[in-house]
Amino acid sequence: MHRIALAAALAAFAATPALAALKPGDKAPDFTAQGYQAGKPITFSLAEARKKGPVVLYFFPAAETAGCNLEARLFAEATDAFKAQGATVIGVTAGNLDKLASFSADTEKCSGKFPVAADPSAKIAGLYDAKMSLRPDWSSRTSYVISPSGQIVHAYSDLKANDHVTETMGAVKAWRAKQPKK
Repeated sequence: MHRIALAAALAAFAATPALAALKPGDKAPDFTAQGYQAGKPITFSLAEARKKGPVVLYFFPAAETAGCNLEARLFAEATDAFKAQGATVIGVTAGNLDKLASFSADTEKCSGKFPVAADPSAKIAGLYDAKMSLRPDWSSRTSYVISPSGQIVHAYSDLKANDHVTETMGAVKAWRAKQPKK
């Protein structure tokens, strides 16, 4: 009986992402990464995306896994609402990189609405302290909102995919409300 409880506790810990180390106010590390949008190869530059407005950067463990498929679909469904706030969405993963092209185009996932970038060896995730604790070669499920100036506005880590869109949308709207009217 004790072995089962210990095994369950270890499994839960292994799946838990590290808490996001970058906090609101911290400088977001710029990066450029290869990826896909609607199945087509792209190069994503955080610095270029920030020129257009805030960026929602979400890390996910691996393409074509249940939670990541759900999260991608939720972000795809919210993409127009993010765009209405002037925000760009980008997903980044270190897992199942060979599946990213089809993942980006799949109508049950990203639907081609936003880019997903490959993070070989979880180098970008490392810059953002978004690696899984017991699987450091994979990204954790961590989302950031980054202002056009490159400042972290919001950070959220939770292995459950359901609340990342709500968390980041709320942060984008709160940031937008504080901006001077043009």
